[in-house]
Amino acid sequence: MELMKEGIRMKDSKDTIKNSINKISGKIKQMTGKITGNEQLKLKGKLQVAKVDLKKKMDVKDKVNEVKEDIAKKVNDKLDQKEKK
Repeated sequence: MELMKEGIRMKDSKDTIKNSINKISGKIKQMTGKITGNEQLKLKGKLQVAKVDLKKKMDVKDKVNEVKEDIAKKVNDKLDQKEKK
C-alpha cells in the first residue's frame, strides 16, 4: 500500500512539472504572438494555458472523489466490523 502511495506521489510530481512547463510554454507563445502580431500563436498560447488550468481543476476533482471513496470504504469497513460482533 505504501509503495502504491509513493508511486502516486511520483506521478503527481511528474504531472505538476509537466503542467508547469506547458503553462510557461503557453505564456511564452502568448507573449510572442502579441509582440509579433501573430494572432494564431497568441491564441495557441491562450488555449495551452487554459488546458493546463482545466487539467488542474479536473485533477482536484479526481482527488476529492478519491478521498470520498476512501472515507466511504473506511466507514463501510467499520460498520461491517460492528455487524460481525
